[in-house]
Amino acid sequence: MSGAKILVVDDDLQIRRVMRKMLVAQGYSVNDARSGEEALEVLRRGRHDLVLLDLAMPGMGGLEACRAIRAGWDLAIVILSVRDLEKEKIGALDAGADDYVTKPFSMQELLARIRASLRRSPLAPEAAPPVLQVEGLEINFAARRVIADGREIRLTRKEFDLLQYLATNANTPIPHRRLLQAVWGPDYGNEVVYLRVFINQLRKKIEPEPAKPRYILTEPCIGYQFHMPIGAGSQTRSQS
Repeated sequence: MSGAKILVVDDDLQIRRVMRKMLVAQGYSVNDARSGEEALEVLRRGRHDLVLLDLAMPGMGGLEACRAIRAGWDLAIVILSVRDLEKEKIGALDAGADDYVTKPFSMQELLARIRASLRRSPLAPEAAPPVLQVEGLEINFAARRVIADGREIRLTRKEFDLLQYLATNANTPIPHRRLLQAVWGPDYGNEVVYLRVFINQLRKKIEPEPAKPRYILTEPCIGYQFHMPIGAGSQTRSQS
């Protein structure tokens, strides 16, 4: 997605300069900010497609900034951090990040992660209906809208992509690797922690009882599946 607009957030001026030069050379439009507070101001002034966000910054830290960005904007967030512990990754993903890249990294790796975060959502099978309804849950694939128990639910792009892939392959156990490669991209496959966090987020948003999921079921040692009871149906009517 060359031409996308990226915001680089890091308190190190030299890193911002190097990142800007590299990204501009790849055809991206780039802004930068030296703090979480400044990043929010930049985002308020104009549309961006992706934020590269360092975790270790003075003032508003990376996690706090990530939460604020996710609450206010529908864009991709990639965390950059020297911390490689699983709990750090879980914290960042829980805060709203789409991806987590550990420093040091090669520019080619970062570019691949950027492309993955900007990629279009996986297409539903051609035979899939535009709207799926099942036991109090309505998924409008065309409009990318979800209604649960009569309330419209706000999902991030990655959350919707994951739900869409599961729902259009209903009642089929989907292995972890297949899910990761379908939703995040072909370079993924071992980041099972991503799925744990995003499935947990989806359950909190759409399940009547997240601890006893009705729709998104865990297949032990395999992956996940979307459960659609016999008799549940789809619609072809247009949505207002």
